[in-house]
Amino acid sequence: MNGGREAALAAGLRRTSPGRVLPSADAAVLVREARRDRMIGILIVAHDSLPDALARTVAHVLGSRPPQFETLPVRPTDDPLDLLPAARAQVARLDTGDGVLVFTDLYGASPSNLAKKLVQPGRVEALAGVNLPMLVRAVTYRSKGLETMVRKAVSGGCEGVVHIVVDPTHAATRT
Repeated sequence: MNGGREAALAAGLRRTSPGRVLPSADAAVLVREARRDRMIGILIVAHDSLPDALARTVAHVLGSRPPQFETLPVRPTDDPLDLLPAARAQVARLDTGDGVLVFTDLYGASPSNLAKKLVQPGRVEALAGVNLPMLVRAVTYRSKGLETMVRKAVSGGCEGVVHIVVDPTHAATRT
């Protein structure tokens, strides 16, 4: 989408013919759809039902499931090499031009070994140790470039791990 058309759509206008621009209630929807096509795709490759649980929770926190956001569960009976063609197909589907960030749970385990086979530096990157703060941060920065998204996802994951300390003078008491 060219910059002029996107600017017109963002301003709530639509072009009906050369030189003629009218207000449009659907302009914001069109801008979101155009921007969606430029987002970095997200794939969660993790053990058993964890990827689907994380995807449902991200949708709960954000109000809906983000676009270009898929999961690949690795079950105990799965051979990761058998899943590789499906994983590559998911990456191809998710990559609309800006790349894909693959999240996995435990570094060195089968899902992360599968994710490692998907990496194409600068195009498809992978992060291990996925958690909910990391995913929410990644979704927030997915239009800022793959390098920025990786950096922000890692910081979000680390900063989201917090030791909760209760001050006993302000703690609620049970009776």
